[in-house]
Amino acid sequence: MLEIDGSFGEGGGQVVRTAVALSALTETPVRIRKIRAGRPKPGLAAQHCTAVRAVALACGAALEGCSAGSDTLVFEPGEIRRTTIALDIGTAGSIPLVLQAWLPVALVHGGSITLTGGTEVEKSPTIDYFMQVFLPLLRAHGAEVRVEVRARGYYPAGGGVVHVTAGPSALAPIDPARLPNEQGIVSCTQNLPDHVADRQASAASAVLPDFPVTIDRRTGRSTGTSVTAWAGAKGASALGRLGLPAERVGRAAAEGLLAACAAPGAVDEHLADQLLVYLALSGGRYTAPTASSHALTACSLLSTFGYEIAVSGTSPAVFSA
Repeated sequence: MLEIDGSFGEGGGQVVRTAVALSALTETPVRIRKIRAGRPKPGLAAQHCTAVRAVALACGAALEGCSAGSDTLVFEPGEIRRTTIALDIGTAGSIPLVLQAWLPVALVHGGSITLTGGTEVEKSPTIDYFMQVFLPLLRAHGAEVRVEVRARGYYPAGGGVVHVTAGPSALAPIDPARLPNEQGIVSCTQNLPDHVADRQASAASAVLPDFPVTIDRRTGRSTGTSVTAWAGAKGASALGRLGLPAERVGRAAAEGLLAACAAPGAVDEHLADQLLVYLALSGGRYTAPTASSHALTACSLLSTFGYEIAVSGTSPAVFSA
């Protein structure tokens, strides 16, 4: 059984999510100790447990220690199979982060998952970033993935529902040049007056005047707002909060995208992290503004499973396999 120190490197939930995905893909049992040991609330949170269960259901894994607060997890994978999964995070925990763990496993034989939780959460990609930046790049390399956002979920009430279907897919070597340079802005609100989404969109458009705009107004369990802007393999998001003017939310997302586009590299810093498992599996090369602590942690973990990622340069950083 492979022993993994869950506190090494970046030391967050990324270690757990990546480790269980790689365990399933390589049929290697793992024991992860000291999970999130350096965090204010160490151990597994609800979101991490859901990610582990999603991967476990996709490969028939046996689990020990998959509960909130646990600092040790044992994951013994079975054979990857096509499955239909429905899981509720139980909080506003990030649905896109759960999908990061499940998707590379699901692409082997296909499957579907319905997740309930948060679609737009602090310190996590929004579901719109997932759909407009991350997935188009994977699709450009052969991934068959469809996404339906049935409800949006914001902190603290959550209640977002996302359904994803994946087909068996063999990806080409990663090359961002395959991705068309599509652009857009989406302004989202839930349980708020119509003018809030309009004001967010107008502020973002003032910074990015040529970008197509989509407005998504909904009602649901939770109340919140978000704006996501993208251009090719780079994106940025901003979340609203009580007392923060809608104009500032829209402007923050748009200015974040301008900063990402001005930075060196073919993909943004966050996408660089999210692509590493696919780079390891399919080969290829891409550049990013820097090799972040998340990226270096993932590279180290991939090496533990026998996948070597070469990282060179600083600005931009070059990732290749």
